[in-house]
Amino acid sequence: MSEKKIKFLKSDGFAPFYVILAASLWAIDGVALRPLLYNLPVSLVVFTESVIVAVLLTPIITKHTGSIKSLAYKDWFAFLGVAIFGGALGTMAITKALFYVNYVNLSIVILMQKLQPVFALLLAAIVLKERLPFNFFFWAAVAISGAYLMTFGFTIPDVNAGDKTHLAALFALIAAFSFGFSTVLSKRALLNVSFELGTYLRFAISAIVMLIIVTITRTITSIGMISSNQVIIFFLIAFTTGGTAIFLYYYGLKKISASVAAICELAFPLTAIVLEYVLRKNILGPVQWLGVMVLVVSIFKVSGFKISSFLKSKSK
Repeated sequence: MSEKKIKFLKSDGFAPFYVILAASLWAIDGVALRPLLYNLPVSLVVFTESVIVAVLLTPIITKHTGSIKSLAYKDWFAFLGVAIFGGALGTMAITKALFYVNYVNLSIVILMQKLQPVFALLLAAIVLKERLPFNFFFWAAVAISGAYLMTFGFTIPDVNAGDKTHLAALFALIAAFSFGFSTVLSKRALLNVSFELGTYLRFAISAIVMLIIVTITRTITSIGMISSNQVIIFFLIAFTTGGTAIFLYYYGLKKISASVAAICELAFPLTAIVLEYVLRKNILGPVQWLGVMVLVVSIFKVSGFKISSFLKSKSK
């Protein structure tokens, strides 16, 4: 084995594992924790979570004051984008989708949201100027077709039937785009900061953005609706699937490309499917499983273009 390959294994070998672990924690959040906050306004949920994590991570500032002062305006814009798309829009959208758990199969919502790698790779080409092969667009179209098949089967959804499936799928799709964009912006944001400071800035700026949102929408007045049990849930999220998960995710993302990270995040739906079966015995139907297979295969095909080039560049 060459010295360059050995160096690659030592520096980046375990980095994808941290992203996979973070994605698995997000699945636990979606299946087991976040649905328990169902009665609260979505914006209030995201605001409360962001504030708690930001406060808990505040001591990090004392160690990185110099790094904060040296950040350029492009770094701040990147973190602001992460806060808006990942911390605010994406989190609110996926939370809203998960709140429809009483109306749809949760596996559908989570798997639909995993169109994220397609969006991440496309946005990486636009924002980071990465070149994509023609086959990317073919498999991206197949992935979207598989997502539709997984959600609606061979039927056309009746938007006036009172069925919440289309709404949950729409919010999950918005979350997929937002998180995909956030992955690209996060890679740029971490360029000049440590993963510890990056985690803090992500939640701190998200808390400010969400404060503006809950103030304008006046949902902050509903803070009294939070029960004592839900306070425990919020802190559990902060220490596990929220703050800790992003901490692990940024540690891994710092060492690997955004494209590889997007593939590792597929641990999210895989973990969610297992949890859905264990906790609720929810199983997709045959046609929906066909859609799942089409979606997963196409996403791996799309992402494989980037993985192969990444591994080849590392082995040179």
